[in-house]
Parts: sequence; C-alpha cells; structure tokens
Amino acid sequence: MDQPVLSGAESWSHTAPEDGAAGALVLHGFTGSPATMRGLAEAFAGGGLNVELPRLPGHGTTEDDLGSRTWADWTAAVEQAYQELAARSSCVVVAGLSMGGTLALWCGLQHPEIVGLVCINPAAEPPAADVQAMIREFAADGMIVIPGDGNDIADPDAHEIGYANTPIRPLLSLIEDGLVPLSPRYGELVQPLLLFTSRQDHTIEPAQSDRLAARYGGPVDHRWLERSYHVATLDFDRDVVAVAAVEFARKVTAAS
Repeated sequence: MDQPVLSGAESWSHTAPEDGAAGALVLHGFTGSPATMRGLAEAFAGGGLNVELPRLPGHGTTEDDLGSRTWADWTAAVEQAYQELAARSSCVVVAGLSMGGTLALWCGLQHPEIVGLVCINPAAEPPAADVQAMIREFAADGMIVIPGDGNDIADPDAHEIGYANTPIRPLLSLIEDGLVPLSPRYGELVQPLLLFTSRQDHTIEPAQSDRLAARYGGPVDHRWLERSYHVATLDFDRDVVAVAAVEFARKVTAAS
C-alpha cells in the first residue's frame, strides 16, 4: 500500500520546450526528500534542460516506510528515472546530494554515456569497520532507529523536509550494498565531476570528498563551500551551487 507523501516532498519532472534538449537527473539524500533538491532541479529547468527529480522509495513519507527499503530499491528508482529522462534528452548529467551523490556515482558507472556528474557533500565511502560493527550490533539487538542528524543547515531560516531519526536496516544496506562495493571503483569513472564540499559538515566528513577527488578517474572541479553545512542546496550557498551546476551542465552537454 502506497504511503501518503508529505507536502512538498513530491517528485518533480520537467520537459524542456526545445526538442532534443539535454537532461538533468537530480537525486536527494538518505532520510531527505525531493524538497531538498527542488531549487537545483528548477535551476536546471531554467537553464533549458529536461529534468527528473524522483522521490526515492521510503522517503518523504514515514520512517516506518523507509525502514523496509534497501539500496536495491533506490538504484531501481534511479534507473527508472534515468531511462525516462534519457528517452527525451540528447544527453544527461546527474546531480546528487549526500546519498544522492552516491547514487550519482553509481549511475555514472552503470551508464558511461552520462556526460557529467555533480556531487554535493556526497557519501563516498563506508564508515570505519568498528562503526559498521556497532551499527550491525544495534540491528542484532532489535534497535529500529538511531537519532538522525537531519536539517544540518547553517541558515536558520531554512528547513529540510526529512526524518528526525535514521532507520538502521536501510542504513546498513546503504553501507554494505552501496558504499562497500562502490567505493573501490571511482577510478573507473571518466565523466567530468563537479564536486561541492562544505567546510563544516556534521553529517559527512569533508575529507571524504578529498579522497573521492584523489581516486576519481576523470577531471574533477572541486569547490569548497564556506558558509553552508551538509544540506548545501538549502543553505547560504544554494545559489552558488545552482549557478555553477547549471554552467557545468551547459558546458559538458555542449561538448557531447
């Protein structure tokens, strides 16, 4: 049974007026919702691109709904959105925040024809082995959720539509099914990467971006955000991110 979607957390789609326009697939993060990326999606649309902003399964509804979801559910949703977008676009860029960045990297590996990736504070590697063991122990003890770190935003007037807690089993799936097999493969990616990293991020260690950039196989434009926390697409640097992402998309799609 489908769960009611929180107001503002709906998926979003846009078809450019120009036939054969390029496309942008825009992906939100773990425990978040499309609301986090709506501004960036609309910026891509304003730049003349087709856009798909899917709501990943279990998000924008309830914590219980997310509790039954896995990495396979999210990658399947991303693949479906990619196919819908590619069918009406001359070429595609993929942009993601946090786990959305993880999924963007995954998508780039699945589809070498993607012409560019935009990652914003991406989850790029699994936590340390002792942290993974602790999370598994929580799950084995029957714990369902742990306190979350949502709304990691410096701007006091900005708020994320997401969950207060983090369901443990989907978090384990993100780690074990997503990050563990994905992280050794970044050298295979050759698409241009625009990488944004907040200096202060209380959700993803900023050093993860440095290590991603060092291992990435293609050209990397790494830009640091000085005023924003993790959810940079809603924070003080949101316009900086949007303008640069649209400029990047225009550049890489024109060159394809």
